Amino acid sequence: MYGRGKIWCVWILLLLATSGSVQAQAPQYVFKISFKDKAGAPPLSSASSFLSQRSLDRRAAQGIALDSTDRPVSPTYINDVLTTTGGIFHVKSKWLNFLVILLTDSSKILTLSGKPYIRSIEYTGYYDPYLHNKTSNGGINQNAQVTGSSNYYGSAWGQTDMVHGDYLHDRGFKGQGKLIAVLDAGFVGVDIGLGFDSLVQSGRIVDAYDLVHASTDVYSYSGHGTGCLSTMAAYLPGTYVGTAPLAEYALYCTEVEGIDQPAEMDNMVAGIERADSVGADIISSSLGYNNFQGPGYTTLTYADIDGKTTAPAKAVNLATAKGILCVITAGNEGGNTWNYILTPGDADSAVTVGSVNNNRDPAGDSGFGPNSAGRIKPDVCLLGSSAYIMQTSGTPVPGNGTSYATPQLAGWAACLWQATSNTTPWELRNAITQSAHRYLNPGAQFGYGIPDFGKAFELMGIKDVAADLNTDNWLKAYPNPFDKQLTIGCYMDTNEKADITIFDVTGRKVAASALQLNKGVQTVTIDLPGLSAGTYYLKAVTETKNTTIALSHR
Repeated sequence: MYGRGKIWCVWILLLLATSGSVQAQAPQYVFKISFKDKAGAPPLSSASSFLSQRSLDRRAAQGIALDSTDRPVSPTYINDVLTTTGGIFHVKSKWLNFLVILLTDSSKILTLSGKPYIRSIEYTGYYDPYLHNKTSNGGINQNAQVTGSSNYYGSAWGQTDMVHGDYLHDRGFKGQGKLIAVLDAGFVGVDIGLGFDSLVQSGRIVDAYDLVHASTDVYSYSGHGTGCLSTMAAYLPGTYVGTAPLAEYALYCTEVEGIDQPAEMDNMVAGIERADSVGADIISSSLGYNNFQGPGYTTLTYADIDGKTTAPAKAVNLATAKGILCVITAGNEGGNTWNYILTPGDADSAVTVGSVNNNRDPAGDSGFGPNSAGRIKPDVCLLGSSAYIMQTSGTPVPGNGTSYATPQLAGWAACLWQATSNTTPWELRNAITQSAHRYLNPGAQFGYGIPDFGKAFELMGIKDVAADLNTDNWLKAYPNPFDKQLTIGCYMDTNEKADITIFDVTGRKVAASALQLNKGVQTVTIDLPGLSAGTYYLKAVTETKNTTIALSHR
């Protein structure tokens, strides 16, 4: 759930007494089978068959080599388990090397006794009504203005201003080219909701999958993920603007609302791996776990929240090692019997997010750190008490919890990463935490405090091109050399219209745009896909100015 949680238990067979013949839609038992090796799995030399080019490119950009965890689970073992038990495939993890199956007759799990390739079997869930009868986990889609005021951000201005996020937006960094994977319970109404139409119509949802029900429909369950996504992706200028309104998104359902069972932890692991496979740069998850309700489930102790023990904490650490920034909720257990952060927010590599109120004080229910190994958690805090989210009707409403603070941070991190593409998740995390207002005096509920993204921008060593603009030096374009996008910074003495044209060396026009430029400094980002490497020229003409800039395309 969103602040209360779960942990895996040792496999028990206390439910075998219920086995026998069942109907097609009978309840389903969930079992996790862990394997000893990956015999028969595709080799790393054929990585392009199981990782997208975007995923491979992310690794190459950060100098990260492929390793054995990148190889898929053995198809031979999967087929043998399913054939032997008659079970239904649910999810799998190549990083932790396990398969999760669904059985309507729990006694069938005994047919795996003596299989030499099996390391362990665990009972992890029971669902009535049943989850699904699908036989695979679905394919992966591998193709995946001056703003700083309430007049632009609407109801999102308070939470934007708290962290100086408009500093990034004003310089043209709104998440373009970054892929954020969101793990939640569902995203009801996003496909038709006002405020998400620019996201949907521009095709920036590059992958969507419900790992709970084995379906590509993520829009029929739960509004929790909708609210979380809105803090990043919603775009209704003057009403509500999210933190990364031009990023791309992958939406994954891994949680069953109202049911606390260990199987959801394995769904999360599978969701994290799918995010890696499609090439996600950032994972945002407002889900946390600490105990389960039901017979035979083991409750976590604080000692288990050590950053490296639970399955999802292991997955978060592995994802970071593979070049993904993982932004995870601290959970809403502050003041309750548990009181601490949840897993995988305890993960060593996670950027764990707590919640503050409008007075910049920790929210009472924000989970306390550190993790049990002594690492400072949460890492930072953002507005979560009366933070605004966007309803699918286009109406902003206040919401509460670390659930809504977490995705805000993920979106701002995407904008910061966009500004400095040749960096690693650890470098980003360090800049964000070092920018926070209590970096030198961290607290158990505050962590390092509230980040300042203007300061983080400076800590990353990014040259602020816009700051150099003036009447005489009125136009700049960056980065140069550029790839698929170009940001144009302008300084205007008055409001003027501008015609921007880009030519190749033969004088052929390859792109053009008409802009309304306002007095002062502003940035505009334009997409330039499909251009060949070489030299190009940008010509900008206003009523009073005429400038040409030479550009290089990689």
